[in-house]
Amino acid sequence: MSWNENKPVRVAILDLYEGQPNQGMRCLRELLQEWARNNDLELELQEFDVRQRLEIPDASFDIYISSGGPGDPLVSRFEDWDIAWSRWLNNMERFNKNPSNVQKKQLFFICHSFQLACRYFNAGVICKRRSTAFGVFPVHMLEAGMKEPVFEGLQDPFYAVDSRDYQVIQPNHEKLRSMGASILSIEKSRPHVPYERAVMAIRFNENMIGTQFHPEADASGMSMYLQTEEKRKTVIESHGETKLNSMLAHLNDPDKIHWTHNHIVPNFLNQFAAQLIEAC
Repeated sequence: MSWNENKPVRVAILDLYEGQPNQGMRCLRELLQEWARNNDLELELQEFDVRQRLEIPDASFDIYISSGGPGDPLVSRFEDWDIAWSRWLNNMERFNKNPSNVQKKQLFFICHSFQLACRYFNAGVICKRRSTAFGVFPVHMLEAGMKEPVFEGLQDPFYAVDSRDYQVIQPNHEKLRSMGASILSIEKSRPHVPYERAVMAIRFNENMIGTQFHPEADASGMSMYLQTEEKRKTVIESHGETKLNSMLAHLNDPDKIHWTHNHIVPNFLNQFAAQLIEAC
């Protein structure tokens, strides 16, 4: 893939981690830098601390990736950072709808940001889970997911890192249809448990997509994170040692987290690069 103009690709990462230790930001930086190297592209990457410093990117970037993060996506709607984030999304939506803006902005929402986007678009019911979802889980594709370019190369089901206390369920199908959105995937089937399956990915429109799982997570980072004394103790106390060992085994399987890490975010970036080349 080549890009013929002497113009860098400008990427903004909206950091919603509120200063908490995480692997997500490192993974996103490394994925973006590797993608730029592989495609001989000049990358301008800027990070915005949304929650601690109220930093919000302007409309000068090509790609926006909004990260995961802690907290209640319902209560925060009255906080300054959340109001600013929602205003930013509204501005991006208006920019893309303006026919005079030929090159559209591309947005990717991860986990907490996905829940905020679902709240913004009224895509479904957001509620607290009965228990925390934490681990490596199968994600099942729906028909739209089978056709989604960002999911190209994935098997059904594919495996992803899931870490959340909240969930999006009961999708608002009428609203999604009216805005041209598609549900791409849902969480694993658990017929023995009387709970609805959460929505795990939505294509909101041709320029905005999000996942409730962490597609950026890499096996090495997760493995180191899980084997720190504090996290190991927390997982064993909450889920048991068998669960911890199962998660570590999944991380070592090249067909699981490694495969998801190497496909979803790079596919999203490649889709954008293809649009740039087509526009030349």
